[in-house]
Amino acid sequence: MRPLIGLTTYTERATYWVVTDEETVLIPRGYLDMVSTAGGIPVLLPPTADGPDAVESCDGLLVAGGPDIGAGCYGATRGEHDDDPRTERDAADLATVRRALERGIPVLGVCRGHQLLNVALGGTLHQHLPDAVGPDEAAVHSSAPGVYGPVGIGVAPGSRLAEILGTGPLSVRCHHHQAIDRVAPGLRVTARAGEVVEAVELDGATDGAPWVVGVQSHPERSPDDLRLARGLVEAAEHHRAIGRPGIRVAG
Repeated sequence: MRPLIGLTTYTERATYWVVTDEETVLIPRGYLDMVSTAGGIPVLLPPTADGPDAVESCDGLLVAGGPDIGAGCYGATRGEHDDDPRTERDAADLATVRRALERGIPVLGVCRGHQLLNVALGGTLHQHLPDAVGPDEAAVHSSAPGVYGPVGIGVAPGSRLAEILGTGPLSVRCHHHQAIDRVAPGLRVTARAGEVVEAVELDGATDGAPWVVGVQSHPERSPDDLRLARGLVEAAEHHRAIGRPGIRVAG
């Protein structure tokens, strides 16, 4: 059987068919298609307290993008530009990521998921990128509502990301106004766009550490490029076949 890849989901008010403004659990279709085409079986994980238990049945985990992580999750106060808090999703996603890390389950974090990896391991975020790098540089990362614009990145040689994508120069598709600030212990920055952290992974990639990669970009928005998804699926296949020790996660 193909490896099972858990995908985090989220709750939003939605209108569809004969239903108006109903609380609905959803995820953009691009994530499912990306995982399926790359050789995995996508499994939707609930944005509830059941999420951590559900991920134990999976061979890999993809942490999807979405709204800002609540500032309180990394010891900050909500800023004027922060999205409305999604406390249930934050709690479920953080618990699910931590469980996956403890079990050695391969993880790919996308945008919010990349930031969540950092927060789950004790890092912090820039709450509004224009305040950190200036409005001109920040505008490249969030050009317009709903637009995933091209961003040039440089990838660190010797990283898992370099094995998958090469060292560049590379162009990826981004839409975000927050970014990693203080990098969590145990994580290594493996790509940047100027001052902005564009990718992280667990330190010790060549020494048997679990396959854990976070990217600030949105690979599901580039359906012709399945390299990251295939990397996750291959790691999930390896994990299912022989397993790999996890890491200890505080919090």
